[in-house]
Amino acid sequence: MRYGILSDIHSNLEAFDAVCAALTKERLDACLFIGDLVGYGADPHECIIKMKSLAPKVLIAGNHDWGVLGLLDMDYFNEYAASAVAWTARMLKPAEMDYLKSFVLFHEEGNFTLVHGSLNQPAKFNYILDDDDAFLNMRLSRTPLCFVGHSHYPAIFILESDGAIRVPAVKVKIEGNKKYVVNVGSVGQPRDGDPRASYVIYDDEDNTVEIRRIIYDVERAQEKILKAGLPAWLATRLAEGR
Repeated sequence: MRYGILSDIHSNLEAFDAVCAALTKERLDACLFIGDLVGYGADPHECIIKMKSLAPKVLIAGNHDWGVLGLLDMDYFNEYAASAVAWTARMLKPAEMDYLKSFVLFHEEGNFTLVHGSLNQPAKFNYILDDDDAFLNMRLSRTPLCFVGHSHYPAIFILESDGAIRVPAVKVKIEGNKKYVVNVGSVGQPRDGDPRASYVIYDDEDNTVEIRRIIYDVERAQEKILKAGLPAWLATRLAEGR
């Protein structure tokens, strides 16, 4: 099977469009989504429609998805995120809310697990930011591979004899005697200093995981955010990739 894995779209239709166009060239067997379809950006309706048309095999809930549904205390969010969550909740129709409610907290299948933040209390949406966080997640995972999002920072961690280490590679060969945590990065709001949308291709036949990047129309996404009356910082950060 060859999978396209996406996370943290955040209502950024321009980035989502660019990634979906790239995926059409990948000979994929299935797509997997691991959380935060909405929040921050100005196109929640359109992104929900597009996600439905993409028909991912799995839909994982993110903290912004839960925030819009009222399932997460607003104190969890900073002021910019909270403003966008409240705006999105006002914009969405009941059927769209029901769609978000269908998302699950984590999914285990074959040799991989999907979760938005961490397997350490998935409903609390904890971050995997460093080697220690990755190691804890590996100890909790029953599968060799675990794909996450949430930090908006693409990264690959590998279990070594003395713990987990982050590797600089964007493509790795999966070895059967090791464990991996792969942060697929963010489609709609990268934060690693690179404004290009991020996603992952996982091929379980040749046992490879690769982080891919693609440019999109950042200026158009920014214009929409400002026109919607959302915080200006949410537009500014897109061009800066942070």
